[in-house]
Amino acid sequence: MTEIPDVTAGEPQGKPISASRTTLSHIMTANDTNLLGTVHGGVIMKLVDDAAGAVAGRHSGGPAVTASMDEMAFLAPVRVGDLVHVKAQVNWTGRSSMEIGVRVLAERWNESTPATQVGSAYLVFTAVDAEGKPRTVPPVLPETDQDRRRNQEAQIRRTHRLARRRAIMALREERAAQGFDEN
Repeated sequence: MTEIPDVTAGEPQGKPISASRTTLSHIMTANDTNLLGTVHGGVIMKLVDDAAGAVAGRHSGGPAVTASMDEMAFLAPVRVGDLVHVKAQVNWTGRSSMEIGVRVLAERWNESTPATQVGSAYLVFTAVDAEGKPRTVPPVLPETDQDRRRNQEAQIRRTHRLARRRAIMALREERAAQGFDEN
């Protein structure tokens, strides 16, 4: 078990990743299908957001809202009758934001074959107070080498998100200065 370090007054105490890790399981039915007869990607995305939201709320100790979905990869189709497991955990925390990593697994509901990974996603959540304003979250405490790797990768994704945002804003400012009116 990871030891929780002492912190100065006013700073939230760190939490280990295992404290908020969760799995959401759901059996897929005909109501979940798209025109091709497989489970609609939006159904999977909602399960991903639900599981990530539960983890963010658990870690932050209160309400948290989806700020962005960094990436959603669909690796294999999900079929009616599949039991889908959505596994989520906090990978990284900032002042008020958290990156939640999610893996989606599927197995036949009536077979004893191992579940296979059918998707993955990274979401960023912001913890909010009663007025909807950002609030401070506890630092995440990685417990294993895999947790530490995920934390480092999350920091790389954050750096890329911020750089992309700055580049887009600079381009928009440049175009506005050139007289382009792009509403």
